[in-house]
Amino acid sequence: MAALTERRNPKTAAIDLASALEIVDLINAEDRTVAEAVHAQREPIAAALSTAEQVLRAGGRLFYAGAGTSGRLGVLDASEIPPTFGAPSELVQGIIAGGPAALTRSQEDAEDRPEGARDDLDMAGVRAGDFVIGIAASGTTPYVRAALQHAKKLGVRTAIIACSPPPADTLAAADIAIVVLTGPEVVTGSTRMKAGTATKLVLNTITTGAMIRLGKTYGNLMVDLQASNAKLRDRAERIVCEVCGVPADGARDLLRAADGSVKLAIVMQKLNVDAAGARMALENEGGVIRRVVKGPPPPVE
Repeated sequence: MAALTERRNPKTAAIDLASALEIVDLINAEDRTVAEAVHAQREPIAAALSTAEQVLRAGGRLFYAGAGTSGRLGVLDASEIPPTFGAPSELVQGIIAGGPAALTRSQEDAEDRPEGARDDLDMAGVRAGDFVIGIAASGTTPYVRAALQHAKKLGVRTAIIACSPPPADTLAAADIAIVVLTGPEVVTGSTRMKAGTATKLVLNTITTGAMIRLGKTYGNLMVDLQASNAKLRDRAERIVCEVCGVPADGARDLLRAADGSVKLAIVMQKLNVDAAGARMALENEGGVIRRVVKGPPPPVE
């Protein structure tokens, strides 16, 4: 029997006769089911989030392994961690079948080469103490199955994200199974649609949650961002203004003294210490501002 993501959707069988507005409504109606499908997997998602936190705290790394859309989503999520959370680029990494070329040009046959997965994990230096999450919308991708099996042999913790029940050999290689049953796609087999949306939601939750647990936010404020462009520099300045109750020029002075670190700037102002003192205080409390400052950020107006 075909994977769930490969079956035909009776609700969109006549979509080729639909008007533009009807197509929008049909796609939107299907998209509205995705969040509930993700919610149904809240417990294994939380387990993956906790595992990611534990691994990263212990000096390990998080790797995604996938092909096609699944692989691209993994690479996308990994690439957004450094600017958002000030984390080193090696902390979360995306591995895609077919290599970097597959990010912009389809390399469909790469997903059928399990030896490629083993080589790619070895090339990335995956080792015991890391966490590998395989992403396969259909649950059957040979590349992903081989990646998980190889990771297990290396003593690595593993998880699978799929939108159709994976076969037994894939499940056997995964410590955690996140199976988001999004159902048949609007266009049969086009897993860039509902399955892709579900995958993005799951990845967002795992990495954002892990980063929050690691102290990368203060309340819901992004305090470990890398202010690498004008928008992010403005955001950093606004956060310091809001949290510390200082004018814009005072925020700029604090950030300058903190070498651009919002987190350091806040602790410096709150504890009335220099950058070295703020850094030491944070290190003593696992990098979590809330433990150092002993109070919440200003309330949301």
